[in-house]
Amino acid sequence: MGTIWELDFYSRPLLDENQKKIWEVLVCEAPVDTQTKPEGLFRYAQFCPSDRVNSAWLRGAVEEAMAQAQQTPQKIRFFRRAMNNMIVKACKDMGIPAQASRRTFALHQWLQERSLSVYPTYPNYQSVSSPAVQMEPSPIALLPEALIAEKWAFVTLEAGVLAEMPEWEIGFGEAFPLTDLPAKALVPGIVMFSSRALPLAGWMSGIEPAFLTVESGAVARLLLESGISDRWVLIQKLDATAQKEAAQFVAAKEKAQGVHFLAIQASPEVEAFAGFWLLREVEL
Repeated sequence: MGTIWELDFYSRPLLDENQKKIWEVLVCEAPVDTQTKPEGLFRYAQFCPSDRVNSAWLRGAVEEAMAQAQQTPQKIRFFRRAMNNMIVKACKDMGIPAQASRRTFALHQWLQERSLSVYPTYPNYQSVSSPAVQMEPSPIALLPEALIAEKWAFVTLEAGVLAEMPEWEIGFGEAFPLTDLPAKALVPGIVMFSSRALPLAGWMSGIEPAFLTVESGAVARLLLESGISDRWVLIQKLDATAQKEAAQFVAAKEKAQGVHFLAIQASPEVEAFAGFWLLREVEL
């Protein structure tokens, strides 16, 4: 997998001399595995006057970031749907694919850091709560019939075990550092077993897996949230036993600060993974 960048271009809680919001572009390199050192990832920040907010300015900022990093990303992820047209155009003009995605975990963490320890240090800082990004959920869709797993199981692994992911045989997947979890912390997940494990993993890789949720009600289901607002049914119906396991999964996910995982294997006897994604449910 080539280098992936995560990008945000939006107004910040800072005002200029005319009492207009100051904008900022943030670009950061997405980690590739659990052993990536956060301090070693590329980061770029630049403020933008409110009267220069356009795709041309954004393109110039990203080109400057690429010059500093001495690399061109394979693709750029962003999570603000409101900025879709501007970001996509700027990236298209540079020949870089841009993808709306909730898989922007490094960027989310950086934004939190700046909101707590950077913006408040400026004399023109305005203490206001940052509204959550509005995500209009897409209708829940079923997996392609040919990719539905024959078996599945809720499982739990220690964070220290997950830290060894770079040493595992994985066909498709993506991870991030688990620096904020102790090695003994229990991280929940689900393993899907399929005779078409590799095609399923390849398909999953293309939809930008973000996090898993459990839908309760008349029929309890396990859903995969992906992309910017897509939702897929992983498990169509959870019986009474599975519902208890699902409740334990939800509780364990919350205890693990939203961290969990999705794994795909051909069978329980196979050690290799056709796919393995670390996931995290965060509020954007």
